[in-house]
Amino acid sequence: MAEILALVEHRQGSLRDVTFELMSCGRKLAENLDTRLTAVLLGHNTGEFADDLKTQAHRILVLDDERFKDFNSESYQQALSQVIKSENPVITLIGHTAFGMSLCPALGAQLDIPSSTDCLDIEMNDGGLKVIRQMYEGKLDARVRFRESPSYLVTIRTGCFPAEDGNLQAEIVSSDLKAAEPQHLKFIEYLEAAVGDVDITKADVVVGVGRGIKEKENMAMVEEFAGMIGGVVACTRPIVDAEWLPKDRQVGSSGKTVKPKLYIALGISGAFQHTAGMKGSDTIIAVNKDPDAPIFGEADYGIVDDLFKVLPALRDKITELKQ
Repeated sequence: MAEILALVEHRQGSLRDVTFELMSCGRKLAENLDTRLTAVLLGHNTGEFADDLKTQAHRILVLDDERFKDFNSESYQQALSQVIKSENPVITLIGHTAFGMSLCPALGAQLDIPSSTDCLDIEMNDGGLKVIRQMYEGKLDARVRFRESPSYLVTIRTGCFPAEDGNLQAEIVSSDLKAAEPQHLKFIEYLEAAVGDVDITKADVVVGVGRGIKEKENMAMVEEFAGMIGGVVACTRPIVDAEWLPKDRQVGSSGKTVKPKLYIALGISGAFQHTAGMKGSDTIIAVNKDPDAPIFGEADYGIVDDLFKVLPALRDKITELKQ
């Protein structure tokens, strides 16, 4: 059976959100291709993970070995190459995370199968595989067609598929495949980023600020506005580089992923490096004076105007409503 494989990603005893996003993507593909989705779980003593994934896939293939407890691209590559050879899937899905970026290119080269990273969407039909990827720093969405192949390898950008609940009842299958001893890479330890005074990942309301704020002195008005609506202030990378906010406030592919009920983007152009970290928000409001800013492609509501006009008006209206 030409099934779909999806790699389960976990870290320090917890399944990562991207796993459930991959399962949603995989179920959609499996339904369209009239096939099944198999979740591939590499780990050690991961019975709890398998239980959590039962409704997400048709089958869960468990590879249990102490060497799989922590991610090592070398041992994962060796194991996945064997799984792909034996299962012969039509598509293997991996999250476009630090894990996936380390694993996918080498795995595709080893197996000599077409692969693509950082895909926003994926489509499979009689014409073969097509993916959507961004080019020119997110200014263009390109639809890419692969050369015909019996198998493909793809990494999916986080936040592109909703982590929907499944209604399946997976068969759990144990594999006797064991991990090879890594020759070149060794896991040493996880170094967690220092926790700042505000955890933006837990906030229900996030006010994001970008280059459009212009000067550090203007940050005070954003902080005031965020406080009025019970939110926290986050930012794009240039704001961190300018040392106007600490690194733990950065949203994006090299920062944190946030999924608040409300995300307000002020003066943010919307490069994919930033939107990758906030596109899962329930409601997105963007304020930017450039009508062609990519952020409007992600926003539910947009205001095309100078944020220095919009923010005082919003502040005054909120004050009025609170009286």
